[in-house]
Amino acid sequence: MADIVHSIGVSAAPDAVYRLVSNGPGFRAWWAEDVVSKADGRVELGFFDRTTVYRLRPSGAEPGRRAAWEVETGQEWKGTHIVFELVPQNATTLLRFTHGGWQRASEFFVSCNTTWGGLMFRLKAAAEGKTPGPLFLASGMAY
Repeated sequence: MADIVHSIGVSAAPDAVYRLVSNGPGFRAWWAEDVVSKADGRVELGFFDRTTVYRLRPSGAEPGRRAAWEVETGQEWKGTHIVFELVPQNATTLLRFTHGGWQRASEFFVSCNTTWGGLMFRLKAAAEGKTPGPLFLASGMAY
């Protein structure tokens, strides 16, 4: 198994970060424009005109501390888990991110690792009150 792991300091309270990683509307602020929130808490994120759709099921939430998701769809993503851990540090938050449980460190895994690194900076900006917008627009990527 292989894991993607990132850590970044955010100049915002844990609750501000949590709001962006625990639900579909939060994801829309920094991750993907095409987000559908389901009544049961699942979230679908559509990429590249929905040629790729990842469905995430909430698998553990501690408001202001942790949001965890199980990935239910996607050729290499299915069966992986995404975890955002929030550690308060004075007036800031240390965000520890893991996208774990990959079957192997494939080329797609390496590409996703790079993309997650960029997404962490968009998430940081959104939590700090900026408006970076989602990296993934409905038809492609924003730059």
